[in-house]
Amino acid sequence: MANLQNLSVKQLRKVVAIKEKIETLNAQLASITGVEAPAAAEAEAAPKRRRRKMSASARAAIGAAQRRRWAKAKGRRGPGRPPKAGKKEKVVKAKRKVSAATRVRLAAAAKARWAKAKAAGNSSL
Repeated sequence: MANLQNLSVKQLRKVVAIKEKIETLNAQLASITGVEAPAAAEAEAAPKRRRRKMSASARAAIGAAQRRRWAKAKGRRGPGRPPKAGKKEKVVKAKRKVSAATRVRLAAAAKARWAKAKAAGNSSL
């Protein structure tokens, strides 16, 4: 339906008159046929669907199963379980860090690049 706030008073009166006409015609139809109007019957016949509820234990079981699947996909083992025989564990190297002096040097180089690019009239490198 159109937004009623954008209609003029004259248009709103016309809408009300048409709606009243429709209601009276539906009432006449119902009295002749003995059956309610289809629009009213559909509104009452369609009950709201309720969301299915899940118990806390079922939700916990599903969550635990999903965590196991993720652990298996990522190659992790549960707590207290030794790795399978014949499989090597991945050795994760420590993340390399840049010293403060190197960070200062890199920042100065980047600033120099940007200054050169801006001097040339470029907005990107």
